Amino acid sequence: MPTIKATDLIINPDGSIYHLNLRPDQLADSVIVVGDPGRVPEISHYFDHIECTAQNREFVTHTGVLKGKRITVLSTGIGTDNIDIVMNELDALANVDLGKREIKNKHRALTIIRIGTSGAIQPDIPVNSFALSSYGLGFDNLLYFYDAANAGMNRSMSDAFMKHTNWNPDLSKPYFVKGSEKLINRFSKQMVTGITATATGFYGPQGRILRLGLHDPELNTKIQSFRFNGERVINFEMETSALYGLGAMLGHEMVTVCLLIANRATLDYSTDHKPFIRKLVECVLETISEY
Repeated sequence: MPTIKATDLIINPDGSIYHLNLRPDQLADSVIVVGDPGRVPEISHYFDHIECTAQNREFVTHTGVLKGKRITVLSTGIGTDNIDIVMNELDALANVDLGKREIKNKHRALTIIRIGTSGAIQPDIPVNSFALSSYGLGFDNLLYFYDAANAGMNRSMSDAFMKHTNWNPDLSKPYFVKGSEKLINRFSKQMVTGITATATGFYGPQGRILRLGLHDPELNTKIQSFRFNGERVINFEMETSALYGLGAMLGHEMVTVCLLIANRATLDYSTDHKPFIRKLVECVLETISEY
């Protein structure tokens, strides 16, 4: 078994992994990831008890027990670059012997659910709805840095999307990765299901205009009108494509659920989304505790 280089897998003096500041024993099999560090205690306060907490930079972790189910809640910060750190380090905690720097013989699969806030792009979806990501549509280029043969990318969808949008060849090639079928089926009755577009930024990449103009002002309209085998893009956010792609390659079960706090097509915005995010959190915790 080859040893992983010390510069590739950095371990802190206390045996925790570099960015997340977690030890393997502090990670549950069921993981909820959120972007905002402040949302971690908003979720963990539902636990019957909290076993441990950790924090480093934007990565805040609480692991505890709810109804006999051990759960880890972790903040990722914003963007697919942070997801690259989080997914690789979570997988290393689960599937690498950190002391020996060797991959374990038995694979440990994690169930990872992202809870986020997002903006709808279809005019028929009301603000404060719950969105379930059937696919992640990635504009981020992250997966192409890996040997992505097992990423589950749907090449036909990518080709159709690029043709439909007259995709700018100067941009990264978009990719589509499906979420966990098992997890999607568990949440689908309670939510609007569709493709989630994962943007590389909040402003220009999502079609927002402040002082800078856009290369293609009609891109959001083209994304909105895209259809493939009954699937359509329903929302914009900034993490799901990397979550789904890396999760598929590493052998974990992944799904994203978001509260839609705005609708970019109708220009509606939630006046108070907090009661709805609490309801979404409770929905996820109830589902995960029975999983």
